[in-house]
Amino acid sequence: MSALAGGMILAGCGDEGSSGTEAPATGAAGAGCAPAAGTQLVVLEDDKKLQNTDNIVPAINAKASKPELIAALDKVSAALDTTKLIELNKAVDVDRKTPKVAAEEFATANSLTTGITKGQGGPITIGAANFSENQTLGELYRIVLTAAGYQAKVQQIGNRELYEPALEKGEIQVVPEYAATLADFLNGKVNGASAAAISSPDLDKTMEGLKTVGDKVGLTFGAPSAAQDQNAFAVTKEFADKNGLKTLSDLAAKCSGTATILGGPPECPQRPKCQKGLEEVYSFKAGSFSSLDAGGPQTKSALTTGTISIGLVFSSDGALAAG
Repeated sequence: MSALAGGMILAGCGDEGSSGTEAPATGAAGAGCAPAAGTQLVVLEDDKKLQNTDNIVPAINAKASKPELIAALDKVSAALDTTKLIELNKAVDVDRKTPKVAAEEFATANSLTTGITKGQGGPITIGAANFSENQTLGELYRIVLTAAGYQAKVQQIGNRELYEPALEKGEIQVVPEYAATLADFLNGKVNGASAAAISSPDLDKTMEGLKTVGDKVGLTFGAPSAAQDQNAFAVTKEFADKNGLKTLSDLAAKCSGTATILGGPPECPQRPKCQKGLEEVYSFKAGSFSSLDAGGPQTKSALTTGTISIGLVFSSDGALAAG
């Protein structure tokens, strides 16, 4: 299962839908921008920071944490950005390589093990969630921890509700995580389901909150990567070029109106990180909404075939790879 289908990062828009039907018009004024079919998808920059910072970060059982372990994991964080994460996901989800092969090729190309200091070693189990991106990240962690002298292995466990308690207990020692999502998950666990969110569009603030709640459950963290897997809004390159769009502010200024069709999961119109957020943060008004899935094949197909103008995707989707 890919990161897209897993739905793990969809903090604002929930699970996949399937109806594919269009909702009534939203009352948008102006002509808007009709869909434009194309083969290449591009993400419009979230220039007003609607989304929170779901940067990749190593989560570590505090009792297992050692300086050489953190230093090795930080090598992965330093090597990754969103473009490279997209390419890794393309290697697995599009080119059909295994996560292990994709990780090994990336490690070689980026000299990932160069300069790693060997420590005392010992067995380390890296937990991985049940989608391909997280499994590939787990394999990258295995490679650097092996170079640091550990007997490292990757164990696929499932969703966060399963692997996070195992991490706390020390049944596994390391997990590739997502800063904003984990911060809010642990905050709910520590402070109750009604606790105000501690994630933020500011990575430093998100990490500060994450470390605070992590301390209370026996977790520590390596350095966050520049790579992000979070909600994003994509259009075809043809649509962006035709309408002169680079940012979501451009979209709001040039394409609010009746011809513009927004696609996403059924709950998108009510969610603060989806249509509601576009309206409140960017003053964007779509002419209509098409109920599809959560960043999955329905949404991407609707974009490339010219059925919708803009759709919710995930920022690290392999389909966003250039060329």
